[in-house]
Amino acid sequence: MCGIVGYVGNKQALTVVVDGLRRLEYRGYDSAGVAVVQDHKLEVRKKAGKLVNLETLLGTDPLPNSTTGIGHTRWATHGGPTDTNAHPHVDNDEKLAVIHNGIIENYTELRTQLEAKGHKFSSETDTESVAHLLSDL
Repeated sequence: MCGIVGYVGNKQALTVVVDGLRRLEYRGYDSAGVAVVQDHKLEVRKKAGKLVNLETLLGTDPLPNSTTGIGHTRWATHGGPTDTNAHPHVDNDEKLAVIHNGIIENYTELRTQLEAKGHKFSSETDTESVAHLLSDL
């Protein structure tokens, strides 16, 4: 079962989000990722495997300080448990990040339509289609 954490406030978002993901570890997952916004720029880090893998990545490739962030732990449904398939997923302009629990039944049709409009997908997930669909509005 996946987990989603979001934070907007006065504290450092990454600390709040990672602590929240840690509290959800008991639910089981195969990858984890986070995104923060700083100076109107979206930064994403994600890693297959346990949360400790993401924390190790954040130690070597830190995110900027931010008071706005989201995080996700994922069980693979569409696409394997890889770094690329971990959430969050972004649109081509990297202005929108999406995390999601569940299955998007018509994602293949959405993906085909969006690719025909020039959207470039980087994962095998159904969730990425939502990021591209929203950016197309």
